[in-house]
Amino acid sequence: MSELASKSCVPCHDGAQPLHGAALLRLHHQLGPDGNGWRIVDEHHLEKDYRFRDFAQALAFVNRVGALAEEQAHHPDLLLAWGRVRVQIWTHRIDGLTESDFVFAARSDRLLPG
Repeated sequence: MSELASKSCVPCHDGAQPLHGAALLRLHHQLGPDGNGWRIVDEHHLEKDYRFRDFAQALAFVNRVGALAEEQAHHPDLLLAWGRVRVQIWTHRIDGLTESDFVFAARSDRLLPG
């Protein structure tokens, strides 16, 4: 599992700037081969689609991600559909990506069953 998953999200400090270019690619690579399914969209946010056998499993995953979001004070956008969850992550305060977004991504992957 990614070393990122062992970290915690940290709040942005005043004057923080979103990451770009090589810094994003370095963190993306740390999520796993090909970013473990995570996509960097327009250097603005991370996005991943998770697939499940049914609605109940997808909903249970959303609830686990929601609990993580509250614990880490880092709140993704979640789209729940039958057998599918899309997670979008960025740091709203700076309208872009920080290391904490990649930490949250890695920790979300740990929430998958078995």
